[in-house]
Amino acid sequence: MPALEAALAALDTLNPADISLVKSMQNPPGPVKLVMESICVMKGQRPERKPDPSGSGTSPPHPSRLHRLIFRGVKDASAHPTSNLPQAPKQYQRLLEECGKVPGGACTPRDPPVLPHLLVRWENLGKMIEDYWGVSKKILGDLKFLKSLKSYDKDNIPPLVMKRIRVRFIDHPEFQPAVIKNVSSACEGLCKWVRAMEVYDRVAKVVAPKRERLKEAEGKLDAQMQKLNQKRAELKLVEDRLQALNDEFEEMNVKKKTLEENIEICSQKLDRAEKLISGLGGEDRWTEAARQLGIRYINLTGDVLVSSGTVAYLGAFTVDYRAQCQKEWLANYNGIIVSNSRHWPLMIDPQGQANKWIKNMEKANKLSVIKFSDTNYVRTLENALQFGTPVLLENIGEDLDAFIEPILLKTTFKQQGVEYMRLGESIIEYSKEFKFYITTRLRNPHYLPEIAVKVCLLNFMITPLGLQDQLLGIVAAKEKPELEEKKNQLIVESAKNKKQLKEIEDKILEVLSLSQGNILEDETAIKILSSSKVLSEEISEKQEIASKTEMEIDETRMGYKPVAMHSATIFFCISDLANIEPMYQYSLTWFINLYMLSLANSTKSEELDLRIEYIIEYFTLSIYNNVCRSLFEKDKLLFSLLLTIGILKEKRLISEEVWFFLLTGGIALDNPYPNPAPEWLSEKAWAEVVRASSLPKLKGLREHLEQNTNEWKPIYDSTWPHEEIFPEPWKLLEGLERLVILRCLRPDKIIPAVRDFIAEFMGNVYVEAPTFDLQGSYNDSSCCAPLIFVLSPSADPMAGLLKFADDLGMGGAKTQTISLGQGQGPIAAKMINTAIRDGTWVVLQNCHLATSWMPTLEKICEEVIVPESTNVRFSCTKPVMWQKLLFGLCFFHAIVQERRNFGPLGWNIPYEFNESDLRISMRQIQMFLNDYKEVPFDALTYLTGECNYGGRVTDDKDRRLLLSFLSTFYCKEIQQDRYYLAPGETYYIPPYGSYQSYIDYLRTLPITAHPEVFGLHENADITKDNQETNQLFQGVLLTLPRQSGGSGKSPQEVVEELAQDVLSKLPKDFDLEEVMNLYPVVYEESMNTVLRQELIRFNRLTKVVRSSLINLGRAIKGQVLMSSELEEVFNSILVGKVPEMWAAKSYPSLKPLGGYVADLVAHLAFFQNYARKYTIPIDHIGFEFEVGCSELEQLKGPTKESNTAHFLVTTQETAVESNPEDGAYIKGLFLEGARWDRKMKQIGESLPKILYDALPIIWLKPGESALFLHQNIYMCPVYKTSARRGVLSTTGHSTNYVLSIELPTDRPQKHWINRGMASLCQLDN
Repeated sequence: MPALEAALAALDTLNPADISLVKSMQNPPGPVKLVMESICVMKGQRPERKPDPSGSGTSPPHPSRLHRLIFRGVKDASAHPTSNLPQAPKQYQRLLEECGKVPGGACTPRDPPVLPHLLVRWENLGKMIEDYWGVSKKILGDLKFLKSLKSYDKDNIPPLVMKRIRVRFIDHPEFQPAVIKNVSSACEGLCKWVRAMEVYDRVAKVVAPKRERLKEAEGKLDAQMQKLNQKRAELKLVEDRLQALNDEFEEMNVKKKTLEENIEICSQKLDRAEKLISGLGGEDRWTEAARQLGIRYINLTGDVLVSSGTVAYLGAFTVDYRAQCQKEWLANYNGIIVSNSRHWPLMIDPQGQANKWIKNMEKANKLSVIKFSDTNYVRTLENALQFGTPVLLENIGEDLDAFIEPILLKTTFKQQGVEYMRLGESIIEYSKEFKFYITTRLRNPHYLPEIAVKVCLLNFMITPLGLQDQLLGIVAAKEKPELEEKKNQLIVESAKNKKQLKEIEDKILEVLSLSQGNILEDETAIKILSSSKVLSEEISEKQEIASKTEMEIDETRMGYKPVAMHSATIFFCISDLANIEPMYQYSLTWFINLYMLSLANSTKSEELDLRIEYIIEYFTLSIYNNVCRSLFEKDKLLFSLLLTIGILKEKRLISEEVWFFLLTGGIALDNPYPNPAPEWLSEKAWAEVVRASSLPKLKGLREHLEQNTNEWKPIYDSTWPHEEIFPEPWKLLEGLERLVILRCLRPDKIIPAVRDFIAEFMGNVYVEAPTFDLQGSYNDSSCCAPLIFVLSPSADPMAGLLKFADDLGMGGAKTQTISLGQGQGPIAAKMINTAIRDGTWVVLQNCHLATSWMPTLEKICEEVIVPESTNVRFSCTKPVMWQKLLFGLCFFHAIVQERRNFGPLGWNIPYEFNESDLRISMRQIQMFLNDYKEVPFDALTYLTGECNYGGRVTDDKDRRLLLSFLSTFYCKEIQQDRYYLAPGETYYIPPYGSYQSYIDYLRTLPITAHPEVFGLHENADITKDNQETNQLFQGVLLTLPRQSGGSGKSPQEVVEELAQDVLSKLPKDFDLEEVMNLYPVVYEESMNTVLRQELIRFNRLTKVVRSSLINLGRAIKGQVLMSSELEEVFNSILVGKVPEMWAAKSYPSLKPLGGYVADLVAHLAFFQNYARKYTIPIDHIGFEFEVGCSELEQLKGPTKESNTAHFLVTTQETAVESNPEDGAYIKGLFLEGARWDRKMKQIGESLPKILYDALPIIWLKPGESALFLHQNIYMCPVYKTSARRGVLSTTGHSTNYVLSIELPTDRPQKHWINRGMASLCQLDN
């Protein structure tokens, strides 16, 4: 019924909100009421009876009351119709007015006809009507209202209901959906439903009888059909039986014929089976292959998963690490990953192996090689994309040009069936044959995630095993060329045999797969299999013979394996140097060239062991000399040590745990054992002894030292402790263990001990670094290998180079020089091209001034300077004073240079004084001697000290030192005979004489100068030696992989334990509000402001420390990401350093991790207050400094130690009972370069081996600076740390500088200035 379906569809469009809207109507429109009234009728709801809205709607009053009203008089009632009637409707007022109009004439108040007439009129006014709206609202409030309409029993509607619907509503003009839609959309649907019900009811009354008659006819039809089907079934049984008999007869005939044919086929199969069995007999490999395929099928899902993980994640790691991850059950070759990855490969290729492989592999495919520095690389890429040729992008950094991003992402689109790529502003047709390779020379690049996800990272860094195999092949080819040639032939033959076997197998498999049915029925297949068997047997026999021969050759080759292993070890020793200095990078090609030269030039011998020894000895020394030639002087001993340790590790003669301890001193925050000899053994040294006692060969060291301090003290006091014999049972200790004990007791002598250690295992030649040899460097180079001079300050090899060119006949016009700078690049390139053609020399000076041109020069070296295109030829008027001043100036130049070796004790900042400073000063001496009768020492001092040398000096205290030294040489006393330049009688200005006489005098001087020559105390040597030791160990640590020292615990476990230890020591943050209440900012206590600021800074520091350690613990457990900042914290804690994240928020400190944490906890426990009472203007305020003195006037005994100073002093030196009335007390300062003489109450010379002396409490007394007397004092600078160096501030002082304090002395200030004396706020331990 379309109408009914439409009505139900209309109901579906309604929702509770529409119903609620209708229900909420207070005075609904007529059409709404009409629709709801029809709904009530359909649902059989009865209406409510209510007064007619057109009447008063109130009941008539009692007749007596109405009579009283009338009795008062119609006139009065008419005048006041509402005075006594409730609600007084207007209709009643009109009724009273009309009361006199009743039949019979005028009425009186007591006239009886008035009352009944009024009552009748009142009743007419209050008539009742039927109201459906109240019922409608109840129905609408039913939550199942719509559901009840949808499930309405439309087949059993009462006739009275339908009658009333048809009479009252169907023909009503307002009961139309179109009309009601204008009033309410909800009522429109209800109206449609009612009208549909009426239509359905009217139609159902006609259709129902017809349905009954149809049902009866269908019943009769079913009965007749059942009878018909029964007869059909009986007929089917008869027909099936007949067909079965016919089929059986046919089958027997076919069977008879088949048996006759099978007899013939069977005889043929028997014959073929005999041939097949004899032909394929012994082919067991198929059984094994089937078994392996079954295993691979089972593991297929896992193999796919691990292969995907390898391609996606492991490419950036070395092959060894990949093998460790995959447990040797999955292929991990770079080539496989390159071929199967969906992203273009980015290969980490520091040795250039990937470059070589790609260039060889793609040589026949027109490979294009580009760099980002090439001007035409964009055009090359566009052409390659269009024509489908491979491209190699070389030597990228850690960033990629955004231009190639579409290539990396392979973002293509199709137009008219052709694939295109948008590259920049161009749209290029994209070829499916295009290949893109990217390589970087960086050893350990850090690519951001947004780059890593766009490429397939692959690590092509050579592995020890890979390099060993490569070097073994080279040595075998050089030593046994006939065997190597035979092996290469066997390799080719073996590959050819395997290829033929593979082809036979493929042919057999093809025959078997294409053979239909039984193989015995295919005579052609049987013939092919039989012939393949014969050929396979022949090849297998050849392969067996080749395998035996190859094994014999390999056995001979393996005799040279010690050479390959040793050489590979050396290569990885020198490759680690790049971590110390980026310049120290050595190519594999260079290494292999030296290796081949060593094979050719080393001593020959028929005895294999002796020959191996000669090769190893020659090659090791050759590498040492060549590498040392390119190292800074400070790193040559470091390289010797690395070489020695690497070779000993290869021989398994080194314990990783002992080696790591020697470098770091072990890591611990606390030492539970008391120091048995505090009078000479420092706390740092004792703590290291305690930690060293846990090493396998040093167990019991702590107990022995506790019980035998007198036996160990001579070693501590010895001038050469590394040559002393240790007490029993450590007498025979050697190697690293002996160095560990020396590190604990006398770290300042580690350098000479390391030299002895190297000499013991390697020979003296490895501790005597070769001097610069221009001839040797020239011999080792070639016309295609440029010589690069890396110059240190004050070095200029140009004069020597020009002389060397003259010696080789390449002087004059054959050697062209150019100083690089702006615009000089093209001129230099032209010179190089000319020299390549003519076979002359080109010298490029000041390359560091043309960094932008260096990529062009690199390209010239790689692509232009190649063997195919290069020519292989490639006077004073006062001579006496002149000599004295010149010698003094040279001595001064040597002193200011050499003082840099003493670190901050020598100069706060190590300045690069060079030869030009010396030469200009020499010319000025000559000029002033010629122009003046008297020597103008003041002018010379100003020009030399303030301009020439002083022009480089930026630190105020360094300038003071420079002028102090210069005053020793530029003075009138220099005119004396034998004017002494240093204490003692060794160093003086020689008398006037020849040049040779001065040379002879210089040769009499000691090789190692005493620190007094440089104005320093003898303890300065200890400081210098300690710095060299620390520099050596720090350099070695840079070359090592991350490790925990071989203690049995993983690095993660070690760091977690230390992190928890530090967290347990940190107190809670300071409550700043409570501090402000306890220490308010008032005029009398100005230090309270400083206190609050310090607490804010320390709160920031402790928050960083605490959060970093907590997050580090989570990162180790994998709960959060290990960021680069957290990784730096991890690495720093592992080696006992303060993390950079902490140092950025911390006060300056050079302490190791353990000392820093202890110092931080001490800082948090104590803050000093300072009271200001005076009202002196701030620019006039000053301080007097009074050093506290012991009441006993007796030193209780300073701790004699090499790195720190701890004093057991009296109460007045460490604590006071109350605050001073004026100023403030300061404690915790240390003197370096001098000591505080408790008896004389002034500064004095340091005691031997005591580098630092703790100052007693200093009383700062404020006052007016103009009234202070500055007599017999030394202005001692105070620094925050022993580094002294900082950033130059606007005051002219270093940011490390605090202030200067006046300390009493009986020596001139110059003496202490030359000593480098200063006061430090903290030590390094």
